Amino acid sequence: MARTKIDKFDIVIVGGGVVGLAVAYQLSKNPAYAGRNVVILEREKGFGMQTSSRNSEVIHAGIYYATESLKATLCLKGRELLYDYCRRFEIPHARIGKLIVAQSGQESELEALESKAIANGVNDLRSIDRALLTRIEPALEASSALFSPSTGIVDSHSFMQSLLANAERRGVIFSHSTCVESIMPEDQGFLLSTLIDDGRSRQPYALRTKILINCAGLGALQLAAMAFGESELAVCDSSPQQRSALPEQLLSKGSYFDYTGSNPFTHLIYPLPDRENDALGIHATIDLSGALRFGPDAEWCDHIDYSVDPAKAVFFARSVQQYFPTLDPTKLKPSYAGIRTKLRVEGATSDFVIRNEEAAGLPCFINLLGIDSPGLTSSLAIAERVEALLAGAT
Repeated sequence: MARTKIDKFDIVIVGGGVVGLAVAYQLSKNPAYAGRNVVILEREKGFGMQTSSRNSEVIHAGIYYATESLKATLCLKGRELLYDYCRRFEIPHARIGKLIVAQSGQESELEALESKAIANGVNDLRSIDRALLTRIEPALEASSALFSPSTGIVDSHSFMQSLLANAERRGVIFSHSTCVESIMPEDQGFLLSTLIDDGRSRQPYALRTKILINCAGLGALQLAAMAFGESELAVCDSSPQQRSALPEQLLSKGSYFDYTGSNPFTHLIYPLPDRENDALGIHATIDLSGALRFGPDAEWCDHIDYSVDPAKAVFFARSVQQYFPTLDPTKLKPSYAGIRTKLRVEGATSDFVIRNEEAAGLPCFINLLGIDSPGLTSSLAIAERVEALLAGAT
């Protein structure tokens, strides 16, 4: 019996969200990879249909993250890379700035946040007192604020579309509706078994690759477990005998509400961070059309569910009215929700995990885990880091 031919690739990127697309773009323009066969495997029908399209579309400045963490370092670098990319490729964006507001009694928390930002290299923040706040944002109620002029908004769909087009122009293949079912490490790379959904049936497709890059977002931990030959139970089990090199992953759901009333703000408005839920608090964001939206909240969950509970409007109104007292609760309308991954790290805020798994015996496996906010802002800097890791693996 004739053996079935298995396609071979030099690099497989699993995940067609903003990070996977940024990695593909970065590698495609590196002369070292010219002529290489690179493919993106995406389980959805199109790019960026999960976390990458379910966020605030904010370009973050790098304020909140632990000093010297990957989030802090890559957000600061990624911010400027993203603004530069948007200018060069005419991606709709606006550097509209953000106000982080404190209510009476929260001033010390605001000062501590400013100190963290400075430690991270964010040196353009300005302190705003109540009198100036009243002049620049009359509808805003707060005792003081920090103004971040480097914060902005971006059309994330246009950004991802551009990344993919630029990568495809240089030969990268985008394979949508392709679900990875298993991964088998081999001497010279990996054997992947996938199912491709053509709209009528799901057809098996096997391929080999020298290099495997895990940008699978919500599915990244499961994909990593496949590569390590572990079950999800073994990954998440608390027993030291069964715990692998992989961290435990939690899911955080964030819902958004549109505001159908008039938008009184010209800047993004953020309360102080919600430390209990590792979130930034329910903030006011403005899209490029000028429409006002509130969110996200933060709710720990154990499965993927993108529905928005209309009853949450009561909680949203109560939270937002602390800084926007004239908000009309009847004009809050359920919009969309997103799910973000959080890695469980005892005694510390979760950080990105971006590493070559050489220590685990897989030197050509680049693993990206826990890429939540500021993943969009950091995407191009994350891609550069992956490129650097690959330089040591090939």
